[in-house]
Amino acid sequence: MDAWYVDDRCINCDTARQFAPELIGERRGRSYMLRMPGDDAETRRLHAAVFACPTRSVRPASGRPDRALDPFPMALDNGVLLCGHNSQHTAGANSYLLVRPSGTVMMIDTPRWSPALAERYAASGPVTDVLLTHRDHAAHGRRYADHFAARLWIHEGDLEAAPDADQVIRGVEAVEIEEGVTAHPLPGHTRGSVLYLADDRYCFSGDSFYWSRTTGDLEVAESVTWYSIEELAMSLAKVAGRLRFEWVLPGHGDRHHLAPEEMARRLRALAQRTRLLRPRPVDFTAVRW
Repeated sequence: MDAWYVDDRCINCDTARQFAPELIGERRGRSYMLRMPGDDAETRRLHAAVFACPTRSVRPASGRPDRALDPFPMALDNGVLLCGHNSQHTAGANSYLLVRPSGTVMMIDTPRWSPALAERYAASGPVTDVLLTHRDHAAHGRRYADHFAARLWIHEGDLEAAPDADQVIRGVEAVEIEEGVTAHPLPGHTRGSVLYLADDRYCFSGDSFYWSRTTGDLEVAESVTWYSIEELAMSLAKVAGRLRFEWVLPGHGDRHHLAPEEMARRLRALAQRTRLLRPRPVDFTAVRW
């Protein structure tokens, strides 16, 4: 087995740890190896971490990672794939492909741009829409939309990050993208943050909330809420009783699947906890990954 390490380019985005939490830990604001892989399955998980990591900081000491073990796009469920190849220009955010019953595909936020990756994602089906959750994840949106001849979506509150968007979501009420897919404006993390809900099953939450491995629950990243934690609390209170989903699929933080009743209970509890929070200085190391 190769000896693996994490180099000093790590930006503590948590991406690699999501794929191999038993192998990669966090210390002093960066990832480090807890132990070496013990079998082929663990080696494959490390390669998933490699090809998702925006800085390629997870490395085998003997040389380059095996490109044949690049698993992306990676199926998470029948209708959703994880893009991998996270971009430094989105602070390492995750992005997804949502496959519709018609066979068409929507891209939620964007991976690193490259024509070769775009062709790989297009193999999942014709991409009709690129849905941006907020300004921090807008990088590469126009390039992917143009490559696919797809519509680029963003909320008016973050429009300056994608001023040439084809579809602008306005106001604070839900907007139907297509049958089964709705955009729910959720101001808080940024003024124009949006949550996309698909088929009452998949919740693409952007950076509004995520699943924390530390707490084993839904959480908000209060220390990196750029616009207003009070606005986020009001947004969550508004939607907590309405949204029904099984998968939380965030930009940053972990993904998780629960029964819809349990997920709804946890979202209501998160809304109540968030009401008690107050603004605090930005501190990336304080996120409870």
